[in-house]
Amino acid sequence: MPIPNISVPTLLLDKQRCLRNIERMANKAKQSKSMLRPHFKTPQSNGVGTWFRDFGVDKIAVSSLRMANYYAQGGWKDITVAFPFNILEINSVNKLAQQIQLNLLVESEATVTFLKSNLKTPVGIFLKIDVGYHRTGIPVENIPQITALLEQIKEHPLLHFKGFLAHAGHTYKKQGWAEIEPIYQQHRQALHQLKQLFLSDFPDLILSYGDTPSCSLLDNFSDFDEIRAGNFVFYDLSQYHIGACQLDDIAVAMACPVVALHPERSEIVVYGGGVHFSKDRATHPNGFEYYGRVVIWDKHTWQIPETESYVKSLSQEHGVIKASPELMASTEVGSILLILPIHSCMMVDLMPHYLTFDGEEIPIWDKR
Repeated sequence: MPIPNISVPTLLLDKQRCLRNIERMANKAKQSKSMLRPHFKTPQSNGVGTWFRDFGVDKIAVSSLRMANYYAQGGWKDITVAFPFNILEINSVNKLAQQIQLNLLVESEATVTFLKSNLKTPVGIFLKIDVGYHRTGIPVENIPQITALLEQIKEHPLLHFKGFLAHAGHTYKKQGWAEIEPIYQQHRQALHQLKQLFLSDFPDLILSYGDTPSCSLLDNFSDFDEIRAGNFVFYDLSQYHIGACQLDDIAVAMACPVVALHPERSEIVVYGGGVHFSKDRATHPNGFEYYGRVVIWDKHTWQIPETESYVKSLSQEHGVIKASPELMASTEVGSILLILPIHSCMMVDLMPHYLTFDGEEIPIWDKR
């Protein structure tokens, strides 16, 4: 392993793969004449965030007000908190909205009523629309509820209606273009019709849509004013199984020291467990559940070995790898193994920094 000073689980970042992923998504948005507002809950780093600016990105989405504060300190001036507004954080909203264009998500009369009574600074407001994920949001067909909320928003001078925002999270349960494209077309039509209903009252309203599977597998987003994919910056094995990326697109890997060998059962134990990867898992095409896949370091990057080795179990600090004969024979205690994650967003959330191939440490947002 030519990268120096790895003695504990370390998050490696392939900058070239990452830049390639950003460029591909930025070009899709540009060709569709829509705006890319990437969801920065994946990289959680102002260092990585600066790379997006080279591709014309100047507006972002985040998953919390605390994260919005972090990115505002990095110079981002237009931030959407893509999570239903928590009224207990009103003081943070009033403070941050004085510094940047802050956009909030609402979906209930109670939230709008609270904002009208407690907001001191103008904010942008998106209505969160449920297009079938059923996690949260106003059902896209519930026009009376949408109309009532817009009437409330329109009458208050500090609430600036931006448009309708939707996340098609249920595409994560699908596989490939043939399953995801019909879902996307259904959403596109429903949201376009919704926009037309209210465009005369709000001529500047926009449609904001985003999920990595749709944005990766499809090309034409011309009916949407902005797309908000996030995971695409790094991808992971979940996206690979969906069909949203190739293994060679995955831009992060955990470097884990080997602490024990068990050749009698073809298993390798690494220092790298649930506190480094999270315990997200995927179902392998062969039917078993697994927690990561081993890749092999080769000069300036990692390569996908012909014979697969995978993480079969995780505990707090331990990772147990089911090793191919080739990996078993070439591995020693003290070796460093590289493992592609099931869910890159969760893995990044647990780590303090990235290490690039040239030895640069890029800090990840410190949430303490």
